[in-house]
Amino acid sequence: MKSDTPSGATDLVRARDQLLEGGQVRRPRLDAHALRQALVDLHDLWLTGKGAELGITADSGLAVVAVGGLGRREMLPYSDLDLVLLHDDVDPERVAEVADRLWYPLWDAHIKLDHSVRTVPQALRVAADDLTAALGMLDARHIVGDAELSNLLIGGVRREWRTGIRSRFGELVEQAQTRWRRSGEIAHRAEPDLKNGRGGLRDIQLLDALAIAQLTDAMPGLGPDVPGGGLKHAHRRLLDVRTELHRVAGRSRDQLRAQDADEIGAALRIGDRFDLARTLSDAARTVGYSVDVGLRTAGNALPRRGLARLRRMPVRRPLDEGVVEHAGEVVLARDARPQRDPGLILRVAAASAQNGLPMSATTLNRLSEDAPELREPWPREALNDLLVLLGTGRAAIGAVEALDRTGLWGRLFPEWGAVRDLPPRDAVHTWTVDRHLVETVAYAGALSTRVARPDLLLLGALLHDLGKGRTEDHSIVGAELATQIGRRLGLWPSDVRTLSAIVRYHLLLPDTATRRDLADPATAEAVVTALGGDSQLLELLHALAEADSLATGPGVWGDWKASLIGELVRRSRLAMAGERAPEPDPIDPDLLVKAKSGGVHVELSPGEGRFSHVVTVVAPDTPGLLSDAAGVLALHSLRVLSASLGSEGDSAIDIFRVAPKFGDPPDAGLLRQDLIRAVSGDLDLAAVLERKEREAGLPISQYAQAEPRILWADTGIPGQVLLELRAEDRIGLLSRLAGALASTGADVRWAKVITRGTAVVDAFCLDLGDTDSPARRDEIAAAVLAVVPPQTPAPPPEQAAE
Repeated sequence: MKSDTPSGATDLVRARDQLLEGGQVRRPRLDAHALRQALVDLHDLWLTGKGAELGITADSGLAVVAVGGLGRREMLPYSDLDLVLLHDDVDPERVAEVADRLWYPLWDAHIKLDHSVRTVPQALRVAADDLTAALGMLDARHIVGDAELSNLLIGGVRREWRTGIRSRFGELVEQAQTRWRRSGEIAHRAEPDLKNGRGGLRDIQLLDALAIAQLTDAMPGLGPDVPGGGLKHAHRRLLDVRTELHRVAGRSRDQLRAQDADEIGAALRIGDRFDLARTLSDAARTVGYSVDVGLRTAGNALPRRGLARLRRMPVRRPLDEGVVEHAGEVVLARDARPQRDPGLILRVAAASAQNGLPMSATTLNRLSEDAPELREPWPREALNDLLVLLGTGRAAIGAVEALDRTGLWGRLFPEWGAVRDLPPRDAVHTWTVDRHLVETVAYAGALSTRVARPDLLLLGALLHDLGKGRTEDHSIVGAELATQIGRRLGLWPSDVRTLSAIVRYHLLLPDTATRRDLADPATAEAVVTALGGDSQLLELLHALAEADSLATGPGVWGDWKASLIGELVRRSRLAMAGERAPEPDPIDPDLLVKAKSGGVHVELSPGEGRFSHVVTVVAPDTPGLLSDAAGVLALHSLRVLSASLGSEGDSAIDIFRVAPKFGDPPDAGLLRQDLIRAVSGDLDLAAVLERKEREAGLPISQYAQAEPRILWADTGIPGQVLLELRAEDRIGLLSRLAGALASTGADVRWAKVITRGTAVVDAFCLDLGDTDSPARRDEIAAAVLAVVPPQTPAPPPEQAAE
């Protein structure tokens, strides 16, 4: 039956409308937060008064419980009203009468109402059977009536949620992932769903549910330097925007429309629609990262039963100096000292990306609090770890995001703040500017073997749009920033100039190729002049143009654009001087003397950096020596960063710059002993390295982002040719390469080996005598390619729809 009493809900609607009008002298406009609180108080007051009128008192056996927004004290202007009428041992006719007199006034006033009438056992059964209902009841709050009855429901739902979470966790995760697929990411949507999108308000409620289950904290700490103010501030921002969205739309709405963005941004004093988009991106990415951490932490904390309880504690597997894997996460070793190890941040991130494992939130918080700033210029090891991180392809995206959300990326690159969460001004762009930069790095990793300097390609990809967000030309501003950053990273002055030029001219090829006549000789000449005739820079810009386009959005890179830029590069290269071929390094006279004395000599000396060392091997130049020497280094977890290989008379003189994977390097005497065993055949290095690679848990396919390439060049000396290999690294690669060359009978006269992050650029001068021919080169190339990681690219991820 309908209520015709003067206490109908029309007064509730009238009061709500008065709160929304505001803006008058007597009744100033409430801000979003104050409006929500006023709406909570208003509905609480109305329901309390209505409950008293209907006899819903402390001893009545009846209670009204709010769930949803009112239950959470987050009432929005046009939110649904979610109410449960609880009863206990009350006459059914009495319950029906109270329910009618409570619900009908709300319906008559056109208030959206989600209602139910249940006993506590009935409500608990619903929560046990329906995950969505259970999540809603976790927000339950007593409004009026028998508080003990409400507490039985609230306590019972939470108790059963905690005890049953183990069996419901999989469904909870699947439900969230389905919602994300349906609604997309708030951070990268032009018209995001603030409630259901990834990084939205539903995810905040998910974190609360995990906290109630005592599996994680509802508001996990993200470190002292977290951008945007952390999770609590992100939650408030999302609520404020959704509140204003209701106010502007005049009805309930979850999706922010582009035409409303300017008005909402102005109302919240954020700025225009671009400023609002940046604010939402920051908030959503903070929430998204927190949910990732929360789900991972909760999964590890799930109570185990049966045989699972008897399993041993997870083993701590070493990954790098001071870095281990534990329970599926990258954590600090027990003896790690972040306060004394500035490079530890990048080693942790590189290990995370290389091994496909997330960084522990506790580890990131500890690094945020304790790790000191890297001194300038950066140590060589820190730069190499950055290159390893950037060279891991799509795995780098999650690692950089984790560093950024915890304030560590901004500590490494303070300039990043200008582009963080910066929305694109062009609709063709899918991502925010900072995410676009990291996406470009991921695509550039797959092109790294097309250039002689993969390190500069990755750095150029990371920095090419860093000048955006300012009024000046972003290419010019970015070039200045690249110079500043290149010096900080410790690059050689010539490399700093190249990096700056990459950023300055990163649009030169696509703009010229699509806007000018390629048949006109002046077009290619203009490119040559702009680049100062630098063919290496042209090569880098060509690869970057493709990576940049692929990272921009669907359809930006295609056959038409690729063919135009390729033709422009071809014509420009013809007008440039050729690159100098690699040459052998000069040999120290003292080593020449030692080589003449004969015997096997192995020396170990400190290198330029804290963790780098120089291993010098002088030994009789027998077939397979290089493979054996490099294999012994890999056996002892010494990664070859560069090598210069030569000979004098009957002796080989090999100089390796190495870095231990963990701890200190072995004694030079031990290296010499194992080398002698390997040369004599007493040590099967191939088998040992295969086992070592398997134990590391890194299959070859996990390394390969780019297609390996082999380039041939003539030396001018009859019978001698240059083989240059561009590929990705693996354990013992140099040993395997030397073994492959030896198996073909190719005599290595000298070699220069360089490892840049995850990529290698190795040049071998081969003496083929009178056997040099295309077929002979094909044979050697096949042997080399058989031991390098093959390319196994994953399909490009789906671009977020705009």
